[in-house]
Formats: sequence, C-alpha cells, structure tokens
Amino acid sequence: MKNKILLLFFFILVISFAKAQQIKWSKEGNAYSRVEGGEIVSYALPSQQKSVLITKTQLTPKGAEKSLAVRSYTFSEDGSKLLIYTNSKKVWRYETRGDYWLLDLKTNALFQLGQGKSMSSLMFAKLSPDGTKVAYVSEHNVFVEDLATHKIKALTTNGTRRMINGTFDWVYEEEFACRDGFRWSPDGKSIAFWQIDATKIRDFLMINNTDSIYSYNVPVEYPKVGESPSPYKILIANIATGKILPMNIEGDPQQTYVPRMEWIPNTNDIIIQQLNRKQNQSKVIVCQALTGKTKVIQTETDEAWIDTKERWADSPEGWEWLNGGKEFLWVSEKDGWRHIYKMDLNGKETLLTKGEYDIVQIQLIDEANGYVYFTGSPQNALQSYLFRIKLDGSSSMQPVTENAPKGTNNYTLSPNGKFARHSFSSANVPSMTEWINLADHSPLTEKESILRKLSTMEINKRVEFFKVKTDDGIDIEGWMVKPTNFDSTKRYPIVFNVYGEPAAATVLDSYGTGFNGLYNGDMAKDGYIYASVDNRGTPLPRGRAWRKAIYRKIGIVNIRDQAMAVKKIREWTFIDTTRVAVHGWSGGGSSTLNLLFQYPQYYQTGIAVAAVGNQLCYDNIYQERYMGLPQENREDFVNGSPITYAKNLVGNLLYIHGTGDDNVHYQNAEMLLNELIKHNRQFQFMPYPNRSHGIYEGEGTRKHLNTLFTNYLKQNCPPGGR
Repeated sequence: MKNKILLLFFFILVISFAKAQQIKWSKEGNAYSRVEGGEIVSYALPSQQKSVLITKTQLTPKGAEKSLAVRSYTFSEDGSKLLIYTNSKKVWRYETRGDYWLLDLKTNALFQLGQGKSMSSLMFAKLSPDGTKVAYVSEHNVFVEDLATHKIKALTTNGTRRMINGTFDWVYEEEFACRDGFRWSPDGKSIAFWQIDATKIRDFLMINNTDSIYSYNVPVEYPKVGESPSPYKILIANIATGKILPMNIEGDPQQTYVPRMEWIPNTNDIIIQQLNRKQNQSKVIVCQALTGKTKVIQTETDEAWIDTKERWADSPEGWEWLNGGKEFLWVSEKDGWRHIYKMDLNGKETLLTKGEYDIVQIQLIDEANGYVYFTGSPQNALQSYLFRIKLDGSSSMQPVTENAPKGTNNYTLSPNGKFARHSFSSANVPSMTEWINLADHSPLTEKESILRKLSTMEINKRVEFFKVKTDDGIDIEGWMVKPTNFDSTKRYPIVFNVYGEPAAATVLDSYGTGFNGLYNGDMAKDGYIYASVDNRGTPLPRGRAWRKAIYRKIGIVNIRDQAMAVKKIREWTFIDTTRVAVHGWSGGGSSTLNLLFQYPQYYQTGIAVAAVGNQLCYDNIYQERYMGLPQENREDFVNGSPITYAKNLVGNLLYIHGTGDDNVHYQNAEMLLNELIKHNRQFQFMPYPNRSHGIYEGEGTRKHLNTLFTNYLKQNCPPGGR
C-alpha cells in the first residue's frame, strides 16, 4: 500500500529527471558530485566550478566498447576507490540487485565484483571502513570480497528464497521500506545482518497465463493479515573466523519486528528498534555484539500505532548520532505532535521541538554549530518549509528564512550546514531549483534565484484550495480545478480523486496537484471540475489526533469524512449533483468502492483500480498496524471492507485490476465480483493479464488503460456545463 500511485503517471518524467540530478556531497560539504554525460563530475561551492572526477575512459571495462552506465556510486573513506552500481534489476518494486564494479583511482584498474556469480545478482555492496574489502548479498547469502586478492568468502550458506540473509522478505520491503539488511562494524572486523525466516509464511500463488502455453504459478511469500510475521534474527558475523553470533533479543521473533538496526559509533555494540506485532509498542535495545547480551533503554506505547523512521527521513537506514555516539535523535508523537527528542544510551530524553506542530522530515544534524534542521509547516499543513532548532533544547523553532515562497520547499543540505540545493513548487508553479547559502537563504547566483523568477512569472492559478466543515464538525481541506471558461450560472460535473488511507495525502500545495494522468486530454477544457479532499487518517502534519483517528476504522472514518465533505460541496450552486464521480488506485481504489457502495446518494460513478476489496486479503504489517489483529477485532476489518457493502451498488462502476499484482492480489477483484454477481449488481470489469500493481507492463497497456478510463468517464459522467 506504500505504492503512492495517485500521481504516478504525471511524475514519471519528474522522477526520471530527479534521478539524473542525484548528488553526493563531499565530506567537507564544500562540493558535490553527480553523474553527468556518462562521467562523474564535481562542482565546487559557492563558485559552481565544474571538474571531471571520473572519465568515461575510466568507466570503460577492458575490451568493452561502452562505458558503464552508472546507477549510483560510493567513494571509499580515503577517496582512493570508487564502488559503482550498474545494470540494475528489480526484485519486487525496487531495482535493488545489479552488478558492482570497483575502480582503483590510484591505478585506474577497473574490475567486476562477484566473479562467477549470476549477472545482476549482487545487492547493497558496501566498502569496509578501511576500504580493503566489499560486502554484498547475492541470492540470499552475505559475502565478503577481498579487494587485493579478489577472494570471496561466504559468511552465510543457508540462504534460499525462504531463508533470507542480509535483505528482507516482500512485506518488510513494502511496508517498512527495509531493503539493505547488513551493516559493517566501525572497525571493519564484523558485519551485523538480519536473517528473515520465511519458511513458515505461506506462498500466495499468482498465475501467469500469458508467457507460456501452459500456465504456471508465481509464488510470493506473503503473510496475510492475521498471519504471524516471518521470525527474524540479528546476527553478527566475524569476518576473520566466520563465526556467527545471534543477539539475545527479548520477545518472540515471530510476534515482533525489527525495522531498524545500526552499529553504535566507536563501540562493539549495535542498537535496534523493536516493534510488537500490533506495532503500538516500540523498544530501543542496545546489543553487545561480542556477547549477544541486550538491554532495553527505552519503551514507548501508543493507543494506535507507532510510525517508524521512514515517516520522518528518506529511508529507515542510519541513526541520528550525536556526541560521538553517546546520544542520538529520536522522533515520537507521544505528546500529540511529531517531535524531535534527544536521547542518551540510558534512555534519558530531552524534548527539542516544543509546541503544537509536527516536524515532517529531519534534514541535517549540524552538530558543529549546534542545530538540527527539519521541514514542517505549522501554519499550513499542505505546504513545507525549512526550520532549525538548537540541539541543546534552548531555543524555539526558527524558520531558515522568513520570505520562503509559499508552497512546498525541499532541501538537500551540505554536511557543513553552509550550502543547500533548494527546490520549490506549488500547485500552480512548476518545480524550480536554486543553490543557496544556507545562513541567509540567499541564492549563489542571482540568475537562478527562485524569488526573482517568481517575481516576473505570470502564474495561472488553475488549482484552487478550499475548506469545508462537515456535519460532524471536521474541517476538511481540498483542491479543485474548474473548467476553462467557467460560467458560474451553469452546473458542471465534478470528478474526485481519492486515496484516503494513512500511506498518502492527495491535497498538497505542490506541482502535480490537479492533474489526472489517467485522462486522455484536458479535463478543464472538456468541462469537468476536478477535485480532491483529504480525510482524517491521511499523513498530514495536523497532529497525532488527526492522523490516528482512523485507527481500526479504515473504511469507516475516512469514507464518512470524504462523503460528508462531498455532501457540502454538492451544495455549491455550480455543481451538477447528477454528475458526481470518484476514482482512485490501490487504497484509493478501496475508498472509491466504499464511497460508491456506502454513500450511493452522493456518487453516481466510480472507477476503482487495484483496490483492496477485502481487508482480510492484504498483508499483515500494513493492515494490522492500522486495524489491529483480526483475531481480536475481526468485525472492524469486515465493517471497513468494500465487499461488505457491494450489494448497495446502484451507480456506475468500472473496476480494473492486474492479474499479476503481487501487492494487492487479484483475488480481491474476484471476491468482489462474486459478491456483486450474487446481488445482480451490474458493472464493468477490466482485468489486465499478468500486470503488476502499477499496470504498466506490456505494449499498449497505458494507452489502453487511459482510453478505457476516459471513455467510461465521458459515457457515465458526461462533461460540460448545463
């Protein structure tokens, strides 16, 4: 469900551009590098003087005609070696396996790691702290390769599709964003890694009917809601001896999760976060890597659930260390807001971000100058700005600049806290980027100044934001795009884009809002009002109470909020209440079905894609986090599932699902269809053979999907003012 696909189609080009522009900071923070024109180049700051670090010649293997297509790269600590990732392939949704090459910058020798192993089978290769070895995962085992002798040593040999070393099973990857599953020790003598035992997890069997005359099963180890998780072990492998020591972590590993693990700097200890099965209790545990002994230093509980690091950082990897590893930063909602705390290794906490506001994402710890930088938006939950606060807790939050443009401001900060790449967009302004001096937020060159560009730009305010108060007293925010040449004396059809679950929000003041990538043409020119509203439970920075009001009520609270907002919107004089449509994908598909079934008086047409029709069919980590355990409160799962209300369908329904969806299984569609058939409810259904959750594979697929969507909408919710 983390597949935030709502704006996927529009952002394909944006994401591709962003990948090409990924940067790596120098250790000092006064320069950055990136792949450019097949080379790795560096830019000095503030001058932006360009120099070539690695040429195409250096990136060309001996005897090859072409240089390596660099997907990502890492320099060794001393800068003498370059680790290159290329030829990447997907595991599930992410391209986490590929080939790795090592370039010795002293000799220009370039060689491929993992000789003898299958092509594109290496994962997460990392140089040892001293740069003499590389560790990686291949085919579910952990290996270490000596860079001088090229000798490869297997640290594990029991790896299979079901016994997973150094990486994760499907559900950890999807719902905790856990992919890289091993860590070098600070002294380079050991490796800590996860071992996930999926042997007790039942396979869900997808059927491939298209790639062979005889169909065949595609198994996915997939724990459905109510099924126990894969048990884990945290293991320490001694590189020299090959001996492996398990950490003696309290609790049943088949009823708990460990989504985070890192080494504590300058020690032989590791630190982990453990969640219970319901994910409403978190423990921070220190483990002695030499003995396996463990100590709980902090325990937190919540009446709903506890979010993990992926909610407030780019990934779950890393630990926000201070004071040489004696302290670290932690994020919690325990006082009703998402705040940053400082914690020591005895669990003593100091609240840093005091006040009724949420931090959104930690951007940088500038320990030298005593600040932590983070994004947030206390005044407008739809926008994003950069703030900082003192690490000793002595100050209130400070905006980095008072005159930041109104909208979504994102930053990549230099390690020394002097420079940043600042990108800005709003619902009505395409993304633009500038390099700034962080101290005063001034652009490095006036030519690229965002404020200067905005001052001369003629902005088309096509997206309008609004608020409505529902009959339940809930303040709901939304956006709409009115038809071109809008006439307030006429009534227009309105089409709602919906998601509505805790994984994503649709109402944001950033570019992409207001576009429908599934529609062929221009909805505004054709005479539609396009709109969206966000209900309680969506991950907006509006406080814990807003986000967690949905606990055990997915399919109830979010659906009522949506419908009650639409009830108010239907009172607007320019809305044609006989032409109201809704569409969504994944969780948004589920919401679409529930809205159409539970509130048929408000919606005439719905288009649902890849929906969870029955909550009991989805995975355990996501569904149990937000709904509890079906063994204890099964009625909540039933009451929130679209299948329960399918008999109420009276409007027009187009349901779409890929038969090869490993995320939201195709069985959801067939179960829902059976219920609709049982009650003689007429609908249109489109299965896409062997397509995944994104329904993009295969020649002509996207064109067909868009045409189907557009034609159905025009037929059942005709455009134009009347």
